[in-house]
This record gives sequence, structure tokens and C-alpha cells, in this order.
Amino acid sequence: MRQMIAINNLTFEIGARALYDEANWHIKPGEKIGLIGANGTGKTTLLKIIVGDYAATSGTISMAKDIKIGYLNQDLLSYQSDKSILHVAMEAFERQNQLHTEIEALLKKLETEYTDDLLHKLSDKQNEFEALDGYSIEYRAHEIMAGLGFSEVDTQRTLSEFSGGWRMRVMLARILLQSPDILLLDEPTNHLDLPSIKWLETYLQAFEGAIVIVSHDRYFLDRVVKKIVESRKGKLIPYAGNYSFYVEEKGLREEIQSGQFKNQQAKIKQEERLIERFRAKASKAKMAQSRIKALEKMERVDDVDDDNPSVNFSFKFSKQSGRHVIRIEDMTKAYPGVPIVKNATATIEKGDKIALIGANGRGKSTVLKIIAGADKNNFTGMCETGHNVTQTFFAQHQLEALHLENTLIQELQAFAPKHTETELRSILGCFLFTGDDVFKKIKVLSGGEKSRVALAKALTADANFLILDEPTNHLDIASVNILISALNQYEGTFIVVSHDRYMLDNVANKIWFIEDQEIKEYPGTYAEYEEWNSKRVYVPKKIAEAPKKEEKKEEKPKVQTDDKSKEIKKLNQELQKLETDIAELESSVKDAEAELSREEVYSDPEKLSEANRRYQQLSPRLLKAQAEWERMAEEIMELEGK
Repeated sequence: MRQMIAINNLTFEIGARALYDEANWHIKPGEKIGLIGANGTGKTTLLKIIVGDYAATSGTISMAKDIKIGYLNQDLLSYQSDKSILHVAMEAFERQNQLHTEIEALLKKLETEYTDDLLHKLSDKQNEFEALDGYSIEYRAHEIMAGLGFSEVDTQRTLSEFSGGWRMRVMLARILLQSPDILLLDEPTNHLDLPSIKWLETYLQAFEGAIVIVSHDRYFLDRVVKKIVESRKGKLIPYAGNYSFYVEEKGLREEIQSGQFKNQQAKIKQEERLIERFRAKASKAKMAQSRIKALEKMERVDDVDDDNPSVNFSFKFSKQSGRHVIRIEDMTKAYPGVPIVKNATATIEKGDKIALIGANGRGKSTVLKIIAGADKNNFTGMCETGHNVTQTFFAQHQLEALHLENTLIQELQAFAPKHTETELRSILGCFLFTGDDVFKKIKVLSGGEKSRVALAKALTADANFLILDEPTNHLDIASVNILISALNQYEGTFIVVSHDRYMLDNVANKIWFIEDQEIKEYPGTYAEYEEWNSKRVYVPKKIAEAPKKEEKKEEKPKVQTDDKSKEIKKLNQELQKLETDIAELESSVKDAEAELSREEVYSDPEKLSEANRRYQQLSPRLLKAQAEWERMAEEIMELEGK
């Protein structure tokens, strides 16, 4: 198979340090690769070298002719535009947009200057436009943006109106619409919620080009990639499987390497003892020198490094909480035009390990803020903290509370005086601050490093209740494993919002999700919740509770005008038809999802592409029909209530 990109003997130096030392890697068409490694091993740097942003110190990078690369990176957050996000996404279609402009200009010119030459030019442009699938590009843009969580209304808003995370989704949509030969994706799930991550997984599974993904989301890697390349000690080490295969295979390789190292060390010691004996005898001196030279030439086997530091500190909180940690009753919270919860009721009990999940915009972070007491006066109802509850709240904005002039160790000592310096250095080491790093001042740290310090602080607090909002952002896989280990050792209570499914599956014993403006609970692990959720048919509350027209009349007998009665009758007929359509669409979507999970489909790229195309056509139609149903039901109830 021909190569798309060939990296040969790549060396890249930063100062006196070689980030890569004669590394090699060949990327072939259609390969789906996860590029992994600890923070600081050069994953993002390597992507920048491939696209030409950085120049290698030595070595070569050769590419197939006319290769088209789609590169998603955090630098794209700086892109600014006052155009609609649909327009920004459709900038991907550079040639089609140019042709569209030229066609419009020719049509206008033909209104006053009708010539054969203009007609021929128009025909040529239209043929090329059609060959480039120009008439369906807007539909494709809407389809991808819907998958990434944008509503139809959103697509008309300007890019500048959105937060950084949502702007990154727009840039991802633009890259996907370019249909590149190879996708280079640097942490693509960082700004996505769970529904969007699942949509992206399905999209990438059917993508026909090559993919290189840098990600700390091991579930995402398991579902998308079929090869892992580990950046380690300046080399690029391939593994022919997904992330789970890599973990198993690496364990086997290290077991073999450890055995080889021990055997070699035993042999070296034996040789050294023999050399010492031979040196004492003049007749054996020549033999001793020969063995010394052989020992010097021996290719040494390295010992296995432990890449997974363990948590060796104990959580300390001075008092146990009462049975009820948090009680929520009749809580209502809304932003202008955006309802979050209405008359919600929920309880957090001592020992609960809760994962609060759902799509962005459903109010997860808002609920956390209310529980943490950071939003005391902007809701109605009750959110009561229980007896002896001491809490700590971790969120990205906690970074602002760090004292910039403190060193890392000073920051933790001031916050957690009951811990010894050894314990504090240990937890900082878990979050990749080792040796003299602990004496760096907070003000010189990057945003990601500050985030890790804030998380380290949260885990050393004298608190029996932890509230964690997206704690895995900026953590590599090893650090996520440390966090999992820490939370499993923690004897208190916690609630966490995260899109890292591996972490949720390994720490949570209850799942909360916001549905129909209520806080609902599933009593089990994330994997069990996923299985349960995949089998249920969710009917929006309004559908389940919408009263029949006759029942409404009995409850509220009113004299209505003939016009109003006719309007309500017509709307009810349309509503019934829409309910039938929704039922059919739900059935079709379920069938399409089942089709995607069949081995004979997902193992055949052509069948998978067709099944995915069908699913992507049906899913937005269902969402649109459900939204229309809600609008119509509200209109009927409003008319009947007048």
C-alpha cells in the first residue's frame, strides 16, 4: 500500500532537549490512528511539523502529491468573523463558493447582454458546480452542524456570539466539510458534549480518508482508531490495534522487556565476577581484557519505566457528613428564554458518587453551581446542604482563585496545612509536576498547568463532599487514571460533570440526567445506564401528558368562537399526523442505529458509509419533527386556555 505521509529519521530539538530523536512513522491511506503519549512528549508539536508550522532539526517528511490535510488545533480559537456560523462552515467549499458567485454574476449579466459566449460560460460553470456537488453543500453543512449540536436557529447567529468551545465546533464542522484526504485532530472531544462525541465517533468510523487523533478520551479512541502510535522517549512506537489493544500489548512487551533486562543484568554480574577473578591471575589477564571489551560492546536492554505514578497520599477530612448531603425540592431555574429545571427534586446521600451527564445547554454546570452555593439567589425552591457537610468546588473558573505569586508547593501548603510536604509533592507529581517544578510560581504556568494545580488543590481539601465540573480537561490519559484512582480512594461523597466516559464508568455509582426540566436518576454505573438508555424509547413529557381536546373541554368548559374551534380542530389533526410521523421516524432511526452496529455493516466501509448516510438523514428530521410537535402542542394549549 502506498504511503500518504512518510516521516524518516525525524529529529526535533527544543534548546538542548531532543523532543524527537531519529523517529520514523509512515501513514497509509485510510488508516485510523491514535497518537498518544504523556503531556510534553511532543504530540501536538508533531502535528505542527507535519503541516509545516514547525521545521524539523533534521530528517525528512515526504507527502503524496496534492494531499489535502484537514487540521484541527486549539489555535483555531483565535479565528474571528462577524459572519454566520453557517457561512463560516461553508467557507470549506472554496471552489463551489467561487463558482456560485461567478454563476450569479453571469446570470445578472445575461439579463442585459444575451450572447452565446455568456451562455457557454454559464453552462461550463454550472456543469463544474454540479460535478462538485454544489447543489447539496448547504444541506451537508446543516447535517454536520446538527450533529455537532447546533440548532437551525444557531446556524444563523454570528461566530462572535459563541463561546470558545462552540467556536471550536464550528471550525471542526468546516474541516469535516472540506473532505480532506487526512484529518489531523488535536483533542477534538475537548469542547464536545456526550451526544456530539457519539455523533463524531459515527462520522469518523465512516470517514474514508486517513485520520490521526490526539486524544485523552480512551473510549473515543477505542471506537474510532485501529492503530495506536505512542510518542515516547523521542521515538514513535506503533501498536496494531485500538487503545484497549495497546494497553494489553504494551503490558506484554514490558513483561518481555523486564525479563530480558533481568536476565541481562544477571549475565553482566556473572561476567563482572569472572573478570575480577581473571584479573588476579597473570595467565588469565588477556582473557579478562577480552571479556571487558565484549561487555562494553553489549547492547544494553533498558529497564521498564513506570509511566503510571500511583496515588500514595490519603484523603483527610476532619468530620463525617450526615446521611443527607444535599436536598433539592421544587427547584426552578431559568435564564431568559432558556428553562433549565422546573420544580425539580433530588437528594444526594452520604457515599453517593454521582455523574451528572447530558448535552451542553441542558444546565449541568448551572445545577452544580446551585449545589455549590455559587448561585444562591437566582432560583426558586430549596437546595439545602446537610449536617456537617464540608465541600470543595472545582471548575475551570477556579483558576482565577490561584495566588499568582505563590509557588506550587506554597499554594497547596496554604490550602491544605494538614498534609505533609511529602504528601503534597506526591500529589503534584501525580499531576505531572515533578522535581523543581514544585518551586515554579503560579504566574508562569500555562492555562492547562494552572488547571492541574487547581484540581490538585481540590483533592487535598478538608472536604467530605467534592463538586467537580469537567475535571479531566487538560489531563493526559495517565493523569486521568490518577484522578480515577484518587476518587476511588475517596471515602466522602462527590458529584462530577465530565464527557470522559471511561472516567465516569470507573467512578460513578449513580447517574443523574436532566430531562423534561427534571433531575432524573439512574441507580447504577455509566455502562449500565448506557445499556438501559439505548433500549428505552424516550417520549417528551408534553407528548405523554398532552390532554385530549375533549378532556380539556371537561376540565375547562369554555365558550369558544367558531373560528377558534376550527383552528384548534385543524391543529389537533395536524398534531395527530405529526405524532404518527414521529413514531415512524423513531422506528426508522432505531433501525438505522441497529444497522450501524451490525458487524457485516461496520466491517464493510461501503456499507458503513451508506448506513451512516441514512442515519444522518433521519436524525435531523426526527429532531425537527419533535420540535415542531412541541411548538404545535403549545399553540393548542394556549388557544384552549384563552
